[in-house]
Amino acid sequence: MSGATSFTSVPVVDISGLRSQDPAERERVAGELGKAAAEVGFFYVSGAGIEDTVFERMLAATKEFFALPLDEKMRYYIGLSKCHRGYVPRGEEGLATGTPEMKEAFDTALDLPADDPDYLAGNPMLGPNTWPDLPGFADAVTAYYQAILDVGDRLLWAFAVALGEDPDTFSRHATKTPSQLRLIHYPYNPDAEDAEGIGAHTDYECFTLLKPTAPGLEVMNGAGEWIDVPPIPGTYVVNIGDMLELWTNGAYVATSHRVRKVKEERYSFPLFFNVDYYTEVKPLPQFASRDGKQRPALRAGEHLFAQTAQTFAYLRDRVEAGELLLPDGSQEIGQFG
Repeated sequence: MSGATSFTSVPVVDISGLRSQDPAERERVAGELGKAAAEVGFFYVSGAGIEDTVFERMLAATKEFFALPLDEKMRYYIGLSKCHRGYVPRGEEGLATGTPEMKEAFDTALDLPADDPDYLAGNPMLGPNTWPDLPGFADAVTAYYQAILDVGDRLLWAFAVALGEDPDTFSRHATKTPSQLRLIHYPYNPDAEDAEGIGAHTDYECFTLLKPTAPGLEVMNGAGEWIDVPPIPGTYVVNIGDMLELWTNGAYVATSHRVRKVKEERYSFPLFFNVDYYTEVKPLPQFASRDGKQRPALRAGEHLFAQTAQTFAYLRDRVEAGELLLPDGSQEIGQFG
């Protein structure tokens, strides 16, 4: 299969079998996931095993935070963090369109202690979370983070099995990852015209596990057409990211996707599943000569940081002022997919 086909809908894969005691059942599900990753690069997973209450608690905490006055939310502004955590106000991000976005967000990731050696050494993506002073917020978000990260661990195992690799090929690099959970709020917008909201982009990590509360997400198929990906109860949306595209040399493609401008208020919770910061990612030997392309190796965390620094205003300012340097070999936005 070379890249995404001209699919018109997004498949649903039941992954409950990944928790089976039967190796044949786990491998069967891995095969289904591999087929969806190769042919579409975007799919739903059901049977993830996360209790609805875990998501509902996080959603309630998120709504409570975003309902606060702006000056209160800005106490937790992401630009005050040394490791990219906290509140992202409207207009902070501008992706492909170059126009500021109307959404607001709150960025969390693996919550490391303040004396973590990577954090103390100045790693830009590893360290402690910034938590707002709201009772129960940190607990609700952390519970969901752990639950969805566990699902990601199972998917990472499954992709290696589907590719015919050692099952541990990717998992051994997922011990202390800069995997981010974003809490995103799209406010009610009566002026919204049915047009591009977030610019078309790929995700910078291995894959994304997304739970949205309302429609708006679209994915581009192999024919260049936009296909709607509405929420389906009991499922999560998965899309392949840059690192799995690089590891497979394009056998799995990082799918371009965007969010339409819709009038209704909407919340979205993507978990960007990554491998450890310093993991060198390059095409696996079985894919090395695929399509005659030689893709340069990247370090997973450095790629994430370089792309992030080119899309967030506070980081762009620091790069332009010479306070921050992009890692050697950093790629411009939009090199995958």
